[in-house]
Amino acid sequence: MVEKTSSPHLSSTKVSRREALHLTVGAVALTGLPSETTAAPTVPDAAAPRATLGLTVNGVTHTLDIDPRQSILDVLRERLGLSGTKKGCNQGACGACTVLVDGRRIVSCLTLAAMHDGAQIQTIEGLESNGALHPLQQAFIDHDGLQCGFCTPGQIMSGVGCISEGHATSPEEIKFWMSGNICRCGAYPGIVAAVADAAGRA
Repeated sequence: MVEKTSSPHLSSTKVSRREALHLTVGAVALTGLPSETTAAPTVPDAAAPRATLGLTVNGVTHTLDIDPRQSILDVLRERLGLSGTKKGCNQGACGACTVLVDGRRIVSCLTLAAMHDGAQIQTIEGLESNGALHPLQQAFIDHDGLQCGFCTPGQIMSGVGCISEGHATSPEEIKFWMSGNICRCGAYPGIVAAVADAAGRA
């Protein structure tokens, strides 16, 4: 007579329903992972949309071959190396990317570069003249209108536009017309004072 013996693996292993579900879900998830040999589909360079764009930035003329989906902000930072214009929210809500296009304030993160062929653009890098700071740049220093400095280029460019538009005749007016520029450090009193000071000297 042969004595029946149970396998030690079978007798000692007891899998609960919850553990079985976890094992099943894990196995299914692993089958969905791409293998190392699977390459992501790529669009041939020849098929990628391109546009030729002419811009005059801070007095220098550029002819660029760009992706028509690029914003002015991305062209300034990635193609022209002008990193003074900051990418903050990238949704047009903070004003850190403010530049002047044909003399008007814009949020460059929401503005397609391809729509402004031939435009004149001024950035924070183009404000100084022969090594001398723009009056508003100096006023920001004098009135301590910055802390971390991240929003400062956009604040200054917006302030320059605000002054040229004639919207800097009082602190209340400055606050209203620059309300699209956010300072997370809360340096607003210094910013308003700086714009008012520069406006008084303009």
